[in-house]
Amino acid sequence: MFPLRDFIRTCRSRLFRRQAVDSTGVDLTGGRLLTAVLVTRRLLARSGVVNEAEAMVGVLLPPSVAAVIANTAIGLSGKATVNLNYTLTDERVEKCLTACAISHVITSRQFMKRRPFELSAKFVCMEDLARQATWWDKLVCGLTAYGLPSFLLDRMLGLQRTKSDDLMTVLFTSGTTADPKGVMLSHGNIAASINAIRRLYRTRPDDVTLGILPFFHAFGYSAALWLPFGLNMAAAYHFNPFAAKAIGELARKYRVTVLFATPTFLKLYLRRCHADDFPALDVAVVGGEPLDASLAKSFTEKFGVAPAEGYGTTELSPWASVNVPAHRTISALEPAYKGGTVGQPAPGVQIRIIDPETRAELPTGKQGLLLVRGENVMLGYLNQPDKTAEVIHDGWYDTGDFANIDEDGFITITGRQHRFSKIGGEMVPHAAVEDAIADLIRTNTDDEVRQVAVTAIPDPSKGERLIVVHTPLEHTSATDIARKLFDSKHFPAIWIPKPADFIEVAEIPVSSLGKLDLGELKRIAMRRNADTSSAHIHPPENS
Repeated sequence: MFPLRDFIRTCRSRLFRRQAVDSTGVDLTGGRLLTAVLVTRRLLARSGVVNEAEAMVGVLLPPSVAAVIANTAIGLSGKATVNLNYTLTDERVEKCLTACAISHVITSRQFMKRRPFELSAKFVCMEDLARQATWWDKLVCGLTAYGLPSFLLDRMLGLQRTKSDDLMTVLFTSGTTADPKGVMLSHGNIAASINAIRRLYRTRPDDVTLGILPFFHAFGYSAALWLPFGLNMAAAYHFNPFAAKAIGELARKYRVTVLFATPTFLKLYLRRCHADDFPALDVAVVGGEPLDASLAKSFTEKFGVAPAEGYGTTELSPWASVNVPAHRTISALEPAYKGGTVGQPAPGVQIRIIDPETRAELPTGKQGLLLVRGENVMLGYLNQPDKTAEVIHDGWYDTGDFANIDEDGFITITGRQHRFSKIGGEMVPHAAVEDAIADLIRTNTDDEVRQVAVTAIPDPSKGERLIVVHTPLEHTSATDIARKLFDSKHFPAIWIPKPADFIEVAEIPVSSLGKLDLGELKRIAMRRNADTSSAHIHPPENS
């Protein structure tokens, strides 16, 4: 069943029970949420925001009930949604609007006060739409929401005509390795990911999801927006995932049981939230970046919940694999959780590990390039068929990640292809060098602040050269670090960066989810004169 039909049925099953709340004080039952969506759909059509000439409508809202209403109302109007990344510059958001031919963006006055934008599209504020609703709109939509059977509501909205490959959304990649690309995801793509989790995880009647991940990110679009309806759960939203205190209060007040987050946010909540802020937490699913074993252990000890790591990409809608805690698995016949891995392939997903050069399939246990095939694989990149052809071959999506799979089918991600360099014929992992340097320069216990990152630039003699981007060194120097790495004998000499290839920055550039901004790292390295031996300050650009 497609996500919009899931939405209707979950709201109908929770007509008088809480369905969605947020930290602004909005608290809606399933019936009231469905009514609000139907009213908004009616107003979007009447105001001309939804029209025959435009296939997509933009949304510029943080995780909130308003964002849920906007996305579902647009979807029920037969249009594709484009949740815009509000952490980007106006110029880069404008490029997204142009690519999608968007002329209307739904937002709110409250949000625009917090983050003003100047864009060519017309802004439509949710508060203004709400004031346009008449008593007749509310009466008709209320009677429809509470009284019309779901199958008739489907037909009234034309949902029975929805096809698997109909475009549902365009999500722009984070742009951490290149300019953002518009990933076209269909109703079938999102349904495949939701169905996979539905077949793996057992839910409870009292489950409440914490919605903190932004909807412009594939993890948030799936886990925070559509999974609560696909799995018949309530959801509690907060607009800022970094606001640990407010999130702790929200989780305690509404007794959140399910948390979807990145390791960066787990680390933040571990440091700044009390154990009793998550009194009902029962499962934490983590993705977006590698989960460190020590972080998983500390989180488990404090909150009593072992994080279950999963894996996916925007192009995979996003779920490709996930661990499932034993007490939540639907099938107890086979193990579904293994620490240090990203789980087994999700139902309906096939994986293949290949040699990146010969493209030959590798045996179990061997590290290689990870390919994925299934109904979750995107339609393609918007207006970029050449880019699509580069990553999809015979239905197999090239993730650009290195991985291996063990005899039980559990996948371990060993690194990004972008995070390896071929130096003197040898593959050098950036993360390994990065971790070793981080241990040498760590001067505080605030693990939330990244102090070092490794990238690479072309080198005429060795192919590539490692560049170390770091925050100010307080009690050591680049020369000392290079010497200690050499003396430790942990790495071959070719892995060790030269002191002249250390660059000092005010802060390490990261994305809105706390991931390294690899594109900005590369730009910092390329801007620096390759021959200089002095360190310079390069404040990271807003990306």
